[in-house]
Amino acid sequence: MGRAFEFRKERKFKRWGNMARVFTRLGKEITIAAKSGGPDPDNNPRLRTLIQTARSENMPKDNIERAIKRASEKDKGDYKEVVYEGYGPHGIAFLIETATDNPTRTVANIRSYLNKAGGSLGTSGSVDFMFEHKCVFKMKSENPVDMEELELELIDYGGEEVFQEEDENINIYAPFESFGQIQKFIEDNGYTLVSGGFERIPTVELKRLGADERAGLEKLIEKLENDEDVQNVYHTMSLAE
Repeated sequence: MGRAFEFRKERKFKRWGNMARVFTRLGKEITIAAKSGGPDPDNNPRLRTLIQTARSENMPKDNIERAIKRASEKDKGDYKEVVYEGYGPHGIAFLIETATDNPTRTVANIRSYLNKAGGSLGTSGSVDFMFEHKCVFKMKSENPVDMEELELELIDYGGEEVFQEEDENINIYAPFESFGQIQKFIEDNGYTLVSGGFERIPTVELKRLGADERAGLEKLIEKLENDEDVQNVYHTMSLAE
C-alpha cells in the first residue's frame, strides 16, 4: 500500500465535528461549483459529484437545493477559495483551505489562532511543497471486482492508488488534474459513485508528538476547523497514538 492508503488511515483519527459542520462545508462547495459551472448537475460534473457526496453524508435534499440556489443570488454565494499556509508549535506545518466572502476576516482569524498557539502564518508556498494535491473518489460495485485489473485499468485515467476498505468501498487517488477523467470512468463503467473530492496528502513523514504536545495541537486544529470560513485543515502531525 502507498502513501494515500497510510494517509487514509491517519484521517480516520480526525474529528470532523457534528453533522451541521459537515453540511456547512459541503454547502459552500456546492454553491461554488454551481456558480462556476452552472446549476444543472447533468451539465456540471463537479456539482454532480458533490451532490452525491452530500447524499452519502445524509445531507437533506432541501439543504442541497438551497446551496445550489444560493449561487444565483447576487448578495450571497460570492465565496472565494483561499489557501493559507503556516506553522503551528513544534514545527508542525499547516495548510488551511477556506471558502470566504470576507478574506480580511478570515486571514485575521487564522493568524490569531496560529499566533496564540505559538505558531505563525506563512507566505504562499512556505509549506505547500510538503503536500500533494490529489483528487479522491469512493465508489462501490454490485459485482465482485478484480482489484489488480481495476488498478491497471485506472492507470490510463491517471489513477495512482486504488484500494478497497473493510466496508467494500473502493478508494481511488489520482493527481488533482485527473478529476474529470476518473469521474467519467466511474460513471461510464457502471460503478456507483459514493463520493468525490480533493485532499492534500503530506509528502513528508508525519511527526509524532508526546501526549501533551499532541493535545495542544489538537486544540489548535479544532479551533481552525470550527471557524465558519475554514473548509479543510491539513498538517504534518501524526494523529495516531
